[in-house]
Amino acid sequence: MKPLDTVLAAHRAYLLGWNIGPVGGPDLATYRSDVPHPTLNGVLRVTGRTPQDALLEARQRLHGVPRVWWVGPDSDPGTADGLVSLGAVEFARLPIMTAVIDEAADEPAPAGLHIAETTDLAAFVRAYARVSGIPTDGVAATIEREKAFSGDGTVIRLAGRLDDGRVVGTAVAWLSHGLVTLYFVGTQPEQRRKGIGAAMTTAALRLASERGARTAALTSSPIGESVYRRLGFRPVGEFRVLTF
Repeated sequence: MKPLDTVLAAHRAYLLGWNIGPVGGPDLATYRSDVPHPTLNGVLRVTGRTPQDALLEARQRLHGVPRVWWVGPDSDPGTADGLVSLGAVEFARLPIMTAVIDEAADEPAPAGLHIAETTDLAAFVRAYARVSGIPTDGVAATIEREKAFSGDGTVIRLAGRLDDGRVVGTAVAWLSHGLVTLYFVGTQPEQRRKGIGAAMTTAALRLASERGARTAALTSSPIGESVYRRLGFRPVGEFRVLTF
């Protein structure tokens, strides 16, 4: 199992792959995609900076886009509370979860679902945008940022399609820092409760194992935590997610 600081470094590396803004230092790591969706712009880490100084500089870098602050174990203690005292609103506490891939449960795909790597970014992005809340007018920008993604690792995009070709499930497997981190694991609303999300996760873990990864990590939404626990993921930390 990889240590938590490696898991956090891989998470930062993925989101920095979306960045088209100034490259910040480790004391204030920010990323700006210009996609009009909060989690695709934000602050990843604050160390050695007062919340006031960090807020002032982050606002300059991220002006004009919706954004979030990820305050996790790689930020200084007290950062989240300091930001709240400056007017931030905490809207989620998200568990950071990891699993040993070889020990994870194997969830078969439901009948009629075909999971494979995809290069059809238009269909893939439209599918995860609908689940993630990316607005329709932000889909084109998201597709362009996916095309131009430049991170310290390898992105593998998995699409779950029905027999008629519709993309009903998505997953991004991010291979970096010796592990796989999962993003955009989602199921179209009308197809939920059929095991698609679990099957997408299993497929991503299998593929990562074939490419040498032994540890998997993700940041879970409340709706997904029970599924990931069933598959063998366990919490190792937490992000407090804030916005102004």
